[in-house]
Amino acid sequence: MQLGINANKHQVIHWLLQVLFVGLTLGMTRVVVPALANQEYGIAPDSYLFLSTFVIAFGVVKGALNFVAGHFAERIGRRPVHLIGWLFALPVPWIIWYAPSWYWIIFAMVLLGFNQGLCWSMTQTAKLDLTKSQERGLTIGLNEFSGYLGVALGGLVTAHAVDFWGLRDSLLYFGNLVIISALVVTRSSIKESLPWLPLHNTAGTSSHYSTGQVFALMAGKNRHLTAIVQAGSVEKFVDALVWIIWPLYLYQSSQSLETTGWIISLYGITWGMSQLLTGHWSDKLGRKVMNVGGMAICGLGVLLMPVYDSELWWAVTAVTTGFGMALLYPNLSAAIVDSADPSWRASAIGIYRFWRDFGYAIGALGIGLVAYATGDINTSFWFVGTAMLLSALWLQFNSLETRPD
Repeated sequence: MQLGINANKHQVIHWLLQVLFVGLTLGMTRVVVPALANQEYGIAPDSYLFLSTFVIAFGVVKGALNFVAGHFAERIGRRPVHLIGWLFALPVPWIIWYAPSWYWIIFAMVLLGFNQGLCWSMTQTAKLDLTKSQERGLTIGLNEFSGYLGVALGGLVTAHAVDFWGLRDSLLYFGNLVIISALVVTRSSIKESLPWLPLHNTAGTSSHYSTGQVFALMAGKNRHLTAIVQAGSVEKFVDALVWIIWPLYLYQSSQSLETTGWIISLYGITWGMSQLLTGHWSDKLGRKVMNVGGMAICGLGVLLMPVYDSELWWAVTAVTTGFGMALLYPNLSAAIVDSADPSWRASAIGIYRFWRDFGYAIGALGIGLVAYATGDINTSFWFVGTAMLLSALWLQFNSLETRPD
């Protein structure tokens, strides 16, 4: 056995396909679920706080399952945890297809949170087991490129499929195809990556921490790790905004579900595609400049979207937001991995992803409360954009450069 992307290219490709499937499963809900809220359940477009419930439920569950995934991955292996995650996804399209009330949708999003927390964490952890420390930025960039390309494509395909099959049926057909394909590939082609882990401990300087000790380090005890964690949590405010507010804002402004789908997909495609470059850049230029710059650019894109009503303007600001996310997203994770010993790396990744995805819930609640209190959808953009800029300042003054020499 050897470490490296080239030495393990077949398994790396299989894991990249897995995270593409994970992204497609998430993406299929991005346009369809907000549309169902209004068209099928009669939820008023200005019921911002009630609409945010499905993202809050998803974020809480996904965050918790990230933590669980990291803990059990070190004990039973990456592949079994990943497989269990796909089993949780199986009922999701059927529940959304049948759902007689909005509360069934929330339950489906809880199961989707189980799937995303278990599966996405394992795609990243397994590839880091297989690759070299000098390839961490590239490895995470490839992982997030594939995943968020899937998110964008999932939203785009279902937005167009609605014209042929309707909201529920389009998600049912597409979701079943993706989830069953992912299960088949996992069973037939994925190998356990734990046997590669000892190859990372060549220096004999491994430091062992319990899961509780790692949690304490990342939740305030270590200034650098805490700065990375808070940035990860705040950047999820943007994704919550895209999930809850962008479909409402863009559809109200354009009166076109296809235009709405394309603008949201531009954000996801830019985010996904750019990570092919930005993860690799951080291996050369460092993590900190990418992370701080990404937070600032992303916040700027969010603040600018509601300034002017034009499809071209929305497209430009969506691309700006997506590029900012591409700069920060793989490289916040890379900074965590750089700072963790291989013996507790899966726990560190899981705990970081716990706090990061808990940001869905915090952001969704904040977005819902601000929009509800003001009665103005535009204030949610100002809330998220300002939070991103303040978080960038925290990161600038408290995080360290961690790129391996």
